[in-house]
Amino acid sequence: MNIPRLTDIETWLDSFLNFERLPKKNIFWLDTMQFLCARFGNPHTAFKSVHVAGSKGKGSVCACIAAILAEAAYSCGVYASPHIVHFAERIRTASGFFPDSVYQAAGRELISGIEAVPPEELPGQREITWFELATLYAFLCFRHAHADWAVCETGLGGRLDATNVLEPAAAVLTPIELEHTQYLGNTIALIAQEKAGIIKERTPVYCAAQVQEARQVFEQTAYRKNAPIFFLDSPGVQIQYDIRADGTHTRIQAPCFSRPLAAVLKLYGGFQAENAALAACTVKGLCPALSEEVIERGLARAWIPGRFEIIAETDSTPELILDGAHTVKSVGCTLETLAALYDNPFDIPVLFACAADKDMEHIAALFKNVSHITLTTPGPYKQSALPRLAQAFASCGVKAYAEADCARAIGQSMKHAKKQHMPLLVVGSFYLLAEVMRYINGSGENID
Repeated sequence: MNIPRLTDIETWLDSFLNFERLPKKNIFWLDTMQFLCARFGNPHTAFKSVHVAGSKGKGSVCACIAAILAEAAYSCGVYASPHIVHFAERIRTASGFFPDSVYQAAGRELISGIEAVPPEELPGQREITWFELATLYAFLCFRHAHADWAVCETGLGGRLDATNVLEPAAAVLTPIELEHTQYLGNTIALIAQEKAGIIKERTPVYCAAQVQEARQVFEQTAYRKNAPIFFLDSPGVQIQYDIRADGTHTRIQAPCFSRPLAAVLKLYGGFQAENAALAACTVKGLCPALSEEVIERGLARAWIPGRFEIIAETDSTPELILDGAHTVKSVGCTLETLAALYDNPFDIPVLFACAADKDMEHIAALFKNVSHITLTTPGPYKQSALPRLAQAFASCGVKAYAEADCARAIGQSMKHAKKQHMPLLVVGSFYLLAEVMRYINGSGENID
């Protein structure tokens, strides 16, 4: 697969404030994005869209929805974050990338249009941010590609996220957990309120099973917006799965289907069966005439990097299992999937890193039976707190080795796994996964 060359566009984007790498409080607003979209002829209205928010599973749900729509012969774009290796991973089709011509034409339109904006005309005369421009760039790419649909994931929260200028055909809400508490609030209800901001007037909402605090917020918001809401744990919905070496064998039964769906997902894990079910119900609601066979084929083709992604062993590297799980539930699901696929899963060495705002204390307790753990930082771009992370593991009685130098931690972990003839589980942050991919693609030292 050819990777689009977006070096010039990335370099230009990187000259703007990037709160994704260095988050700050009180830096969210929508008026700048509304202003920019209007100036560029409202590209976000050039296609139908599905808007996805939540604490975990957003990327997988987006991938499944897009794959189903593509299988139904719609042209479909995906906007998701973060990317692991290539920026174009954020703005892509259901099965790969757009032609270079799409990225280049949209890039030229973006750069020339932004450079023509007088700073004094910007709302509040605020500086435009990297994520606002990346989101606008996605909309322009989809317009240049003449996409029928776009499936868009929120960056952070929902209510004031740059993507919330969309006028979607449906809003999708994945499970809510405590995350980004310094920006979204320190309770499930407060976080759910931010996520519920994507619910639009009279627009259907498709919702994963939720804890009661989040469910109540979503129900109340949908009621105020006159928006019909569907929960995945509604009566008549059944999800069964069996995790095998060839994928997650999934069976989905719901009132919207004429018969149960059956598909082997390339995405591993029981939670991926739930993500697939949420995606399938969403698309069936939007396209009632779509056959069950088309939905099954779409689910079977859906894939996304860094979600229990298995990379085969080479002469110089061990088998790698890469998973960007970074919440308590998602890390727990990763370890459950590991146990389903491998003998002696607790003997598999782990390399773990997470950002400073994660629930380190509760995550650490999940690793109490793992025999070899290396803790590190998620690369140079994400704020971390390695001493606190190490203390969290120690307080749980979990022996772990802390190495602040990410590249050294990667090399040492790989060397240990190779010597033990074991795979290496890399988990906790997509930024860590990106560092691992850079390392094995030639930027790191040889581990031999």
